[in-house]
Amino acid sequence: MRLLRSPIRRYAWGSRSVIAALQGRPVPSPEPEAELWVGAHPGDPSVVEPEGASLAELISEAPARVLGEEVLARFGRRLPFLMKLLAADAPLSLQAHPDAGQAAAGFAAEEAAGVPRDAPQRRYADPYHKPELLVAVSEFHALCGFREPAATAERLAGLRVPALDPVVGALGEGDLAGAVRWLLTHPEPAELVEAVVAAPGAPRLVGELAAAYPEDVGVVVALLLNHVTLRPGEAIFMPAGNLHAYLHGTGVEIMAASDNVLRGGLTPKHVDVPELLRVLRFAPLAEPVRRPEPVAPGGGGARRSLAGGESPVVTWRVPVAELALYRVRLDAAVPRVELPVAGPRAVLCLAGEVEVDDGVARVTLRPGSAAFGAACEPNWDRSGGATGAPVVLGGAGEAYLAAVGAF
Repeated sequence: MRLLRSPIRRYAWGSRSVIAALQGRPVPSPEPEAELWVGAHPGDPSVVEPEGASLAELISEAPARVLGEEVLARFGRRLPFLMKLLAADAPLSLQAHPDAGQAAAGFAAEEAAGVPRDAPQRRYADPYHKPELLVAVSEFHALCGFREPAATAERLAGLRVPALDPVVGALGEGDLAGAVRWLLTHPEPAELVEAVVAAPGAPRLVGELAAAYPEDVGVVVALLLNHVTLRPGEAIFMPAGNLHAYLHGTGVEIMAASDNVLRGGLTPKHVDVPELLRVLRFAPLAEPVRRPEPVAPGGGGARRSLAGGESPVVTWRVPVAELALYRVRLDAAVPRVELPVAGPRAVLCLAGEVEVDDGVARVTLRPGSAAFGAACEPNWDRSGGATGAPVVLGGAGEAYLAAVGAF
């Protein structure tokens, strides 16, 4: 394992306390700190110590050694996952991500049209999809996926806002696409938002969103989505075409390594309604919350529980080949676990002190620090192939391990 120096993304919606306090820096931080990136995404790759080179550069120089032959063959010369610590003090944009085919076609079209990659109107930053899993570290609030149209129609009708009658009618007929299209193309969004906010039964969330975006119809679109409150350890999975917005809280996020975002509102950034409507999937998301599943690790962890009775290792299964995420908790009852995770892997510590050993090198992680292990180091075996040696974690604390999925 090698220690990483991971970048912090400073967006306006970020927290001035969460990441700084985790890493033992002064609070409040000078600027909002929204995301800690752990990975090799070209937009902001982690730096590997002691080399001082970015993880992206090391992969480019020796892709088979760092990624392993199987991962290289499946995903090319790139780390297919990106792990983040996300700290939201204000809502993120209302957004969705394209599927793999849409991303490849959209990226190729914009490249052919000569749209600069840093242009604000650029929609496809790369040719990859971006399914993502977010696990709550604190209580976490989010909008994710469409509610059942009939239930939403009843909810909106109860507001008694005549301007919403076309939306109520479309939803009553099960026409989610028509309702969303009507809202996102409304010619007078400020008036519509004002009318909904003024309705006697308007949810508090509507007023909170309107305070920041009084002329943004995304405030009303939010009423069509599931509003979930995750307890620590619960998660939401956002597949392609799923409209969502993270609202407030701290979480660990893992995604296929892409930066493709199509926005629909609640943001000063570029919004492309026609393209968003083209990629959205207009189907209700009945059960957006995913709960952790115990994993039976080696090192005696399968036979023992933590002092509180919980499993020392849990995961959240998602049907995505690029990624898998595990949470490891260690204490006096379970001071050591082994995870037989092959391929490239990254570990992020959130609490305590966790020692990570991949059979090549051992590092000690403290809160807010991370490490990376290549699939095959030169001294693992002479063939240069992955040995399948487990990652061993020891100590007392909490860490998240990101790896390539098994699907």
